[in-house]
Amino acid sequence: MMCAAVYVLSAVTGYVLASALFLKCPSLLHRRKREPFLSRHISHRGGAGENLENTMAAFKHAVQLGTDMLELDCHLTRDEHVVVSHDANLKRLTGINAYISDLPYAALPPYLCKLDVTFQSECSCEGGEDKRFPLLKEVFDSFPDTPVNIDIKVNDNTLIQKVSDLVKQYNREHLTVWGNASSKIVQKCYRENPHIPILFSMRRVVMLVGLFYTGLLPFVPLKEQFLEIPMPSIIRKLKGPENMTRSQRAAVWLTDTLLMRKTLFDHLTARGIQVYVWVLNDEEDFKRAFNLGATGVMTDFPTKLKEFMDQNGITRSH
Repeated sequence: MMCAAVYVLSAVTGYVLASALFLKCPSLLHRRKREPFLSRHISHRGGAGENLENTMAAFKHAVQLGTDMLELDCHLTRDEHVVVSHDANLKRLTGINAYISDLPYAALPPYLCKLDVTFQSECSCEGGEDKRFPLLKEVFDSFPDTPVNIDIKVNDNTLIQKVSDLVKQYNREHLTVWGNASSKIVQKCYRENPHIPILFSMRRVVMLVGLFYTGLLPFVPLKEQFLEIPMPSIIRKLKGPENMTRSQRAAVWLTDTLLMRKTLFDHLTARGIQVYVWVLNDEEDFKRAFNLGATGVMTDFPTKLKEFMDQNGITRSH
């Protein structure tokens, strides 16, 4: 019995030491992924707090500020145009209860004059003259050198294939990342075009966290190149602690504690996997994300993030 206990103790000690070593020095096991671009400043929906979300006006404003990446969402119209929009249904954006997939592109109604900012409580954005849903190809035409983060919003084979075709047509495989929280969508994206880097799906994020806390992460190869995760603590700011039950507050605290780990972020970035934290809209959260080792921050307020980065000596990629 004593010999068996010594053997088990020796094996566990060896595993823990090896895991700690390779967590700190992943290059001993894995070749670092090539980073086609580096994004520190990411404009969520083009900067939904400063211009109407996902419009060309928002994208132009963010690019003029020097954003490193535009984040946007795509759907397919009835006549199979790839249109930039977060919502499948137009009610929130235009006041008209219709689905993008049911309308031809020419029939899409204009945006409302004012939209709520999803990740900033009691905040709305008033738009100017640009209230039109842009096509993805317009974004590619207008910003040929700006990396774009594409959220494929629905599990549609034609949408995935057409986005891939546009990326190849504009020679943007090295300037694009795509995916969705759905593992099925991410798998389809990867099969359609493995040359476009992919995001971790929600299921893969859960797997990643499990591997991290069991010590297995350093030994497992990862095909994804970008981890895009929320900072759970922002839920308290959005809802207000007084509007949350004790169990909800506990769940947010636990999720935040498990996800927001500098050791995890450092390991991934050492392997060439960029870590983006979303959607952060105040200086306290900007500071926390960068202090944790996040590669980049996604925000609705690109001007505010730019000012924070300039004041704190955080350089953008260009």
